[in-house]
Amino acid sequence: MPWLTLTVDTDAEHAEALSETLLELGALSVDLLDADAGTPDEQAIFGEPGEPMPGLWQHNRVSALFDDDLDVSAILHKAASIIGLKHLPKHHIETLADHDWVRLTQAQFEPIRISARLWIVPTWHTPSDHNAINITLDPGLAFGTGSHPTTRLCLRWLDDNLRGGESVLDYGCGSGILAIAALKLGAARAAGVDVDSQAVTASRENAAANRVGNVQFYQPDNAPQGNAAELLGGLPYDLVIANILTNPLRILAPLLANATRQGGQIVLSGILEEQAQDMMSIYRQWFDMNAPIFEDGWSCLSGRKRPAPTKAPLAKAPE
Repeated sequence: MPWLTLTVDTDAEHAEALSETLLELGALSVDLLDADAGTPDEQAIFGEPGEPMPGLWQHNRVSALFDDDLDVSAILHKAASIIGLKHLPKHHIETLADHDWVRLTQAQFEPIRISARLWIVPTWHTPSDHNAINITLDPGLAFGTGSHPTTRLCLRWLDDNLRGGESVLDYGCGSGILAIAALKLGAARAAGVDVDSQAVTASRENAAANRVGNVQFYQPDNAPQGNAAELLGGLPYDLVIANILTNPLRILAPLLANATRQGGQIVLSGILEEQAQDMMSIYRQWFDMNAPIFEDGWSCLSGRKRPAPTKAPLAKAPE
């Protein structure tokens, strides 16, 4: 049977109340999304180490699903009245046709060719090239399937630059795809950190599905040495890779630099093309930065950490 979908844009003050009220009035499900996603105003809502939790997004998009025999417009009016909205928010109602949702979802995810030897293959597909390095990965609750330009940029960097035997930190690991790819491309060990518990769970499951070892995934506060700052400060990596968002990358710059050994490399993505120079100027405090690489409006930045400056010996006083 078909359904009706209601999409409503609202602020952080009313987003949760509206979502709960729509559920009480008959919604089958409700999702909350960042209304600014994919723009320079996109906002991370998970706290990083040492940072307060910012809560909901500034501009929220509430998406609710209803049976098609309900008066969704009337339900929205009633919900708005209950939570004290003086004006009906901007909204859209449309019919969602019935489909075989499993087959439809699977049809949207074909194997993705990252490079001549690296592919991302969903479990319901047979690898196109059995001699390639095939990463088994299904779309799920965590970011990172290989379909987004930022993930592809990072994967290609790994394919082009890993030489084997490296230690790798994937900060903001999402699905774990970058840590898993690094290990399949020859890295000796990897760690993945994410503030989202679902991402950590997905990463562990994906690592098991790809039969890679020498990898740990954890949330910052559950790091093996007690917390992420302590772990990253005491165990520098040959390569640190972070595919997140520009604002967290600004905040995390000292921590990520400290996690990279002298002479090691850093790779950053999740950065819009127009933000690349600003981010490079920040990371130049520690790294000799390479020319950025762009794809579909997104950037991938990389650099090598400079050795710490040596202190000149103290001159001896004349005897």
